[in-house]
Amino acid sequence: MVWEPVGSRMTGDGRRDANAAAVLRAVLDRGPVSRGAVAAASGLSPAAVSRQCADLIALGLVRELPATAAAGGVGRPQTPLDLNTGESGGPLAAGVHIGVPLSTFGLMDLRGRVVHRRSLRHDGVGPDELPARVADGLGRFLAEAGRGRPLLGVGCAVGGWVRPDDGTVVRHEALGWHGRPLAAELSRRTGLPVRLDNHARAVAQSEILFGAPAARRSLVHLFVGNVVDAALGIAGVVHQGPGSAAGDVAHLPVPDSTVPCECGRLGCLQAAASDTALARTAVRRGIVPEPSTSLLVDAAAAGDGRADRLLRERARAVGRAVALLLDVLNPEVLLVTEQSSLLEPSYLEEIRGAAVDVSHVCQDPERIVSPYAGPAVLPVAGGTVLVNPLFSAPFSGLAGLLPTGRRTLTVRQF
Repeated sequence: MVWEPVGSRMTGDGRRDANAAAVLRAVLDRGPVSRGAVAAASGLSPAAVSRQCADLIALGLVRELPATAAAGGVGRPQTPLDLNTGESGGPLAAGVHIGVPLSTFGLMDLRGRVVHRRSLRHDGVGPDELPARVADGLGRFLAEAGRGRPLLGVGCAVGGWVRPDDGTVVRHEALGWHGRPLAAELSRRTGLPVRLDNHARAVAQSEILFGAPAARRSLVHLFVGNVVDAALGIAGVVHQGPGSAAGDVAHLPVPDSTVPCECGRLGCLQAAASDTALARTAVRRGIVPEPSTSLLVDAAAAGDGRADRLLRERARAVGRAVALLLDVLNPEVLLVTEQSSLLEPSYLEEIRGAAVDVSHVCQDPERIVSPYAGPAVLPVAGGTVLVNPLFSAPFSGLAGLLPTGRRTLTVRQF
């Protein structure tokens, strides 16, 4: 079913939205938490906190827990507040990541925790048929995993040049998409509100929202998959750039790499370190029977030394590219999403070692981290595309999920 807030006022000025966002952020960071502690954390008056809490409870984003006695048994019992998460009947967000060989679906609560996930392979499906295949697979997933759970809508993350304002994939060479109105297609086929963004920006935003506090100050994210791209976050905001084109690092030169790239140059990051390039090398060396990074990672985990060496070669190439990003932007956190290092920490150490060896400004390998969500990073990224506007501006963010002229979301069973 689709989430339907009860008794909420869906419109308001920017100050009201900002105050509600400050309260919601405090509850996310500290919940379960008292109203007094929310006031101290947000800088709002107790009266303002009470007003915002009442509205956020009515929206279904926050809930009250059973009252607890005050410290020392003196004074009135306190009623703690927490986010209205899935286990309490609160709303969930569907997160979708559309990759080259497969898509990943997940159901995520308001704390960024995935409660269900599933993958859908679609090798060989043409660019015009793929949106329907993904929408149908998502519908089946929600019918089975999400039955009876209130749903806010769908957040979708995909590689390449993505324009989130109108939900368009401007360019995704690997999937053959150019000017694709993907959000509208998925929404039409599922009957759900859909928000869309680039996957590197979505992972960066999920780290800012749910990860370590340092990520809110400054963060650079490098996504290494079949598509290689990046994102920059400063003071909690992920940079989009004119036309939402920020983050194209496919042709960033990797120091010491001489791998030829389709663009005609040598040593481009996409050619040296992408999953596509890695899988082709693994087949050429006879390590795996077909071009699959997952098979290569499995082979290394099973003790195949050739697979392990190839993954370490890739990790060092990624690390040298990370060093360039560190030197240019010098963020507090350099986030790397790369399959082998998500599953095996020693590959992250390889990335860190190569980066620190090459970087001129970073001698602290602990600044280079994997996503907090671990192997669930992709569905969390998709879900974050949907829920981040709710934490930034709860009233207008929720109103943005409604069709024109509607004041509430209606229930839809799958």
